[in-house]
Amino acid sequence: MTIVVTGGAGFIGSNFIFYMLDKYPDYRIVCLDKLTYAGNLKTLTSIMENPKFRFIKGDICDSETVSKLFQEERPDIIVNFAAESHVDKSIENPQLFLETNILGTATLMDACRKFGIKRFHQVSTDEVYGDLPYNSPELFAETTPIHPNSPYSSSKAAADLLVQAYSRTYGLPVTISRCSNNYGPYQFPEKLIPLMIIKALHNKELPVYGEGLNVRDWLHVEDHCRAIDLIINKGENGEVFNIGGHNEMRNIDIVRLICKELGKPECLITFVEDRKGHDRRYAIDSKKICRLLGWKPQVSFSDGLKKTIKWYQKNYDWWRGLIN
Repeated sequence: MTIVVTGGAGFIGSNFIFYMLDKYPDYRIVCLDKLTYAGNLKTLTSIMENPKFRFIKGDICDSETVSKLFQEERPDIIVNFAAESHVDKSIENPQLFLETNILGTATLMDACRKFGIKRFHQVSTDEVYGDLPYNSPELFAETTPIHPNSPYSSSKAAADLLVQAYSRTYGLPVTISRCSNNYGPYQFPEKLIPLMIIKALHNKELPVYGEGLNVRDWLHVEDHCRAIDLIINKGENGEVFNIGGHNEMRNIDIVRLICKELGKPECLITFVEDRKGHDRRYAIDSKKICRLLGWKPQVSFSDGLKKTIKWYQKNYDWWRGLIN
């Protein structure tokens, strides 16, 4: 089995590669990554000499690079993590997100059609559903209408629709997963948890949008990797699966937990101007993947956050210089 993992030098993609190489020592994993600012080749250092792994620097929007990869590797499965993913940056430069997240996905699927694959898996996000009211029992289900609110989530929603269109029009074997907020090792420190950990370690101000009341559902990256493994191996063609941690927390409470764990004073917390169009609440209903594939989260948020904090404390060489 040969699996191409796009965006594999990024946070979730790299963790997925580690997971798959460990679980399936006979599989070949090929990583295609453009190595933009959030793709860190140092993340993959430990597996560069693994004969079952190959790294290729390239852009998923480059049809020649993608075609050459397919010709040489003849992959069975494509798992597409490659994406521009930071909401703030999408507000500043929407065009980049449209190119990578939509056109890049189309380029990959065109190659899949040409060379034939067993499965194209699109890694999406719960943000395509929009947001939910505070203090509501409502959850995002796979049947929830798509209603994105940022250029980032709009580009991911468009990519999801394109994947479904390729399935219907061309018979391409596809699956889609939409996951809640991930955390864990190797996450680029523009995201909430690693940013707060690193700034707290340096006794710097901890910038929190608005009043910090925005709610997210948190899932450890290991649990996300297990879910994708199940989907590409056992999920029915054409299906969409929500993946959630059943762990809703306000941003301000996350930051307070990090301060407590590191023994830092809460006076470091500074409230800053809120993000434009900031989604209020995300909450995932993952009954479908639990019922059909037997998945459920295994890492509690308490344990996962402690492990994540310790990882950033021990891996200064990985993240130093990534933020001011």
